[in-house]
Amino acid sequence: MRDPLSKRIKTVQPSGIRKFFDLVSEMTDAISLGVGEPDFDTPWHVRDEGIHSLDIGRTFYTSNAGLKELKEEICKYLDRHYDLKYDPVHETLITVGGSEAIDIALRAMLDPGDEVIIPQPSYVSYEPCTILANGTPVIIELKEENEFRLTKGELLDAITDKTKILVMPFPNNPTGAIMEKEDLEDIAKVCIEKDIFVLSDEIYSALTYKGDHISIASLPGMKERTVVINGFSKSHAMTGWRLGYACAPAPIIAEMLKIHQFAIMCAPTTSQYAALEAMKYGDEDVENMRQEYNGRRRFLMHRFKEMGLKCFEPYGAFYVFPSVKQFGMTSEEFAEKLLMSQKVAVVPGTAFGACGEGFLRISYAYSLENLKEALDRMETFIKEICQ
Repeated sequence: MRDPLSKRIKTVQPSGIRKFFDLVSEMTDAISLGVGEPDFDTPWHVRDEGIHSLDIGRTFYTSNAGLKELKEEICKYLDRHYDLKYDPVHETLITVGGSEAIDIALRAMLDPGDEVIIPQPSYVSYEPCTILANGTPVIIELKEENEFRLTKGELLDAITDKTKILVMPFPNNPTGAIMEKEDLEDIAKVCIEKDIFVLSDEIYSALTYKGDHISIASLPGMKERTVVINGFSKSHAMTGWRLGYACAPAPIIAEMLKIHQFAIMCAPTTSQYAALEAMKYGDEDVENMRQEYNGRRRFLMHRFKEMGLKCFEPYGAFYVFPSVKQFGMTSEEFAEKLLMSQKVAVVPGTAFGACGEGFLRISYAYSLENLKEALDRMETFIKEICQ
């Protein structure tokens, strides 16, 4: 019998995050700091709108590209917050989470052999999605001494005559790193000079703690060469609603829409009506959650200092990325021993790229009570291994 599987898919490794989730699910009294999911409920007025849409029978398909009124509100939101101006009809597409938007953007833009520059550590899907779209991943290993920001020099060193797309994963999962305006201006100049397109994943754009988020697409000459990815999962605590969006030049959106309509048809109708409510009236909800996350972030940085655990200060998303190099273990060894000894689950930095070795991803999308207990257990573990 012939092999039923594609050679390409067999080269893609499963997510390195799942192993620890599976172990935690079988343990009692374990505390997981591994999931990148808000611990807040979706705001009630947003849930209520979803319920109402079902109650009155809105169980139909929407247009492939999404509800017109939702796209209009998304464009108003992006203009209001990030000075991004997009046409809701031709430059906006509603997707099944930001993950689908990443996938179909790469599939729409890449030809075999095109290179995609991916700064790491970063979200786990960029590299496999590039491979599945017939592209060639080119990894830039971001450095702790640069606060895990992408520098102009690193980008120039990675560019070849086959480079087509640069992934900009900021604010960053797993490091919490951000790129400020001056950083982005340096990168934008290179992209324009070298004629490179940008896939800017801004799913954590609402969760920043050092000034306002700046989108690279808002800089001169960049809108026409940038696909902006965003969504509702992180900012509006709507992970299970599975709703995201992409904004880009009309020719790119048109081709992304073709893939979307054949593979997906349309994003869930109920979710779209709930998201419409979130776009119209959810700014205060987002700000309240952002302030709560910021308090947790400051608490973790304080506790790390008390424990003697080195960690650069992150200013975005809801993750910290402390170093465990001083303990003479790999990231995976440290995470496994911490889990078995103290029943605290964190994610090894290597789940987000080889350069994550020596680091852990800790999510603070958890209650302060859980964070306090988990860090107390972690401190106990560190004292044990240092004796």
